[in-house]
Order: sequence, then structure tokens, then C-alpha cells
Amino acid sequence: MAQDLKDLRQLNEVELAQKEKQLRQELFTLRFQFGTGRLENPMLIRKTKRNIARVKTLLRELSVKAGKGEGL
Repeated sequence: MAQDLKDLRQLNEVELAQKEKQLRQELFTLRFQFGTGRLENPMLIRKTKRNIARVKTLLRELSVKAGKGEGL
């Protein structure tokens, strides 16, 4: 996880947005597999959700750092 976070911090805003889109697509696929009973490891859903949250947190940090914060 820590190494993954280091890797994510190296990405710029556009790359992070693409990563979020990719993770959301992966989450959709995992949920579909879970619903059909084909998912072998249900913990992958939780890990993917947390990775999406990490990416969104980093995107928020970048927007605040750039002065684009929305009132928080």
C-alpha cells in the first residue's frame, strides 16, 4: 500500500483522473462478477474502493494546492 501511494503521488492530475476512471471500471467488473458468483476473492472489491478513495484524496490535495479549493 505505501509503495502504491508513493507511485500515485508521482502522477499528475490528468493521470490520476485516468487512474480513477480505470479503477471505477474495474470496480464495476468486480461487482458484476460478484453478482454472478464468479468472483473468487470478494476482498478485491474493498481494495478497489479504497484505491479509488486514495486517488480522489490525491486529486483533492492537488486542487487545494493549486488554489482551486471549494470552500473547505
